[in-house]
Parts: sequence; structure tokens; C-alpha cells
Amino acid sequence: MSFSGDLRPRRRAVAGALAAGVGVSLGAGLGACSGAARHSHLANRTLRAAVFRGGAETFLQPAGQAATPYRLSLAEFGAGNLITEAIIAGAIDIGSMSEIPPIFVAASNPPMRLVAVLKGDVNSQVVLVPRGSRITGLAGLRGKTIGYVRATTSHYLLLRILAEQGLTFADIKPVGLSPQDGRAAFERGSLDAWVAYGVQAQAVRAGAGARVLATGLGRLSGNYLFAAARSALRDAGRRAAIGDFLGRIHRVNRWVEAHPDEWARRSSLATGVPAAFYERQRRERSAPTSLAPVDAAAIASQQSVADAFAQAGVLPARLDVSGLWDPALNPALEALVNT
Repeated sequence: MSFSGDLRPRRRAVAGALAAGVGVSLGAGLGACSGAARHSHLANRTLRAAVFRGGAETFLQPAGQAATPYRLSLAEFGAGNLITEAIIAGAIDIGSMSEIPPIFVAASNPPMRLVAVLKGDVNSQVVLVPRGSRITGLAGLRGKTIGYVRATTSHYLLLRILAEQGLTFADIKPVGLSPQDGRAAFERGSLDAWVAYGVQAQAVRAGAGARVLATGLGRLSGNYLFAAARSALRDAGRRAAIGDFLGRIHRVNRWVEAHPDEWARRSSLATGVPAAFYERQRRERSAPTSLAPVDAAAIASQQSVADAFAQAGVLPARLDVSGLWDPALNPALEALVNT
């Protein structure tokens, strides 16, 4: 099995959509921002950040972090691989994704670097089987039709679970689908199992009675990465804005920990997903979310993922991911997490 193709037309499409004004902008709130004079050199800067619906950026306002000393332009994406492409296309300065999407562009020395780590939950990454399924264990996946999302944690989790049973993709009928198409296929009975994540999985469990066969615990690192455009890192103003933005994300995560009920309510309003699904996801989580600097362990974790993809033939050859990483923001990040 391979994952390939020329991404340049897609990147141009992403860049064009963003240039046309997809997303929202938050104006600089210098008057309300403490230390405004210290950040006055950022007043005419714009930081373009990729976000997920219902992500941490949803809570900038209630957490008291919305008044940035620069213009913050937010563009919403549905997946980390699209954020990766948007950064490479020059349409975004900063965005987050799992360890996986950068691996698939690493060989081309992309104009982006991984600058921070968000450590978080892995229990929201699951293998689901339908209500009444006769599959009772992972060995029962042999020969079955299994949906997953290519080039994501879903893809890697499926590889890991199959390997545990001495199986490969050749032993199943893999179907690469978007999260939305995967849910539809699973609910109409076209899949024997579905590797899903987040509240989509919660919704299918609640609505269709799907059963969790396995989770990412012990199989996924829980590392979610912030990637920045190299051009933004070379620009002193935008680099300072990125550091400030990551600090706000750190403080938002602290607010979420202190206000779980409000977090679930606001997440529901942002996404249309019942708050109860978010509440259950939180109860079942393996760990809270925390920001961390670049370190050898994070790089080694991504390297092990890349090696697994190469061994499975998903990548044409082994690659070294260390060149994707840049510790330039580590001093600021270390100061944040130690306060």
C-alpha cells in the first residue's frame, strides 16, 4: 500500500481559498492587553493561525486571551493534513496536527518546522465495531473491511493494532475515507470496523450503539504538534507573535482544566455536538492537554511512527524526521510550562 500524489494543486487551492477570506479575524486589542507597550512593535502584524472547530482557540475569549497585540486571523480546517498543506502553500503561519501529516512531506524539506508539542489524550482514538458484531478481539479483524483516515493517527493506530496480531494491511480490506464518509459508511453497515477519533466516535457510540474494540492507549504517543512556516520563524515580529499565541493556548488549556462544564457547553455550541459527548470524552481521557517544548523524546516518537510507515510500505523508504524540528521557541515555552 502506498500514499503518494502531487499535492501542489491542492495546496494552491487551499491558499486560494484562504486568500479569498475563509475564516475570521480578531483585531488587535492593545488597550485591553497587559504589557501593550512591550508588544507595540506587533501592532501592525498579522498572525495567520489554523484552527479546528471547537479547538482551544474557541476559548480565547472566555479564558481572557482574545486581546492579542497583533491581528489574529483564524482559518478553520477539518484535518491536520490540510493544515500541513496550507502552511507549505504559504497560506498559514502556525497550526497544529498529529505527528503523522508532517511525515508525509518530510522528504521534500518543506518550508515549515515543528516548534512545540501538545501532549494529550489517546483514549479518544478508537477502533469501533457495530452493535451486535461478532468481532470480540483484535484477531477477529483478519479479512474484515475496516475504514480509516489516511495519513492520520487513525492510519497509524490501525497499523499498530494489526502488527500486534501479526497482521498487515494485506490481511484486511482497508478503506481510506474522510471522517465524515467513514461515519456514514459505518452507520449504513458497509464497514466491519472503523478507526475513528474525537466526538465523531462518541456520537456513533451513543447513536448507533457501536462498541469500542481498542483505544490508542499504549499505542499512540499523545503528541500533537505545532508547525510554523519557516518564513514566519525567520521574521522577528511574526516569530514573537507565534510565541505569544502559543502562550495563549497554554493559558486556554489551563482555563479548560478549571472550567470543564463550561468547556463542554461552549464546545457543544461551537460544533453542534451534544455537550454530553464532550463530557464522556473528558471522563475517559488518558491525560489532560499540556504544552511542551521540542525535545529528543518528541523527535524520537515521530521517528518511530515514520519507521513504522516505511516498514509497512506506506512510505517508499525510511526517512529522517529530525530536520522537521526547530527548538527556536524552546526558551519561551520552557518559561511558560514552568510557571
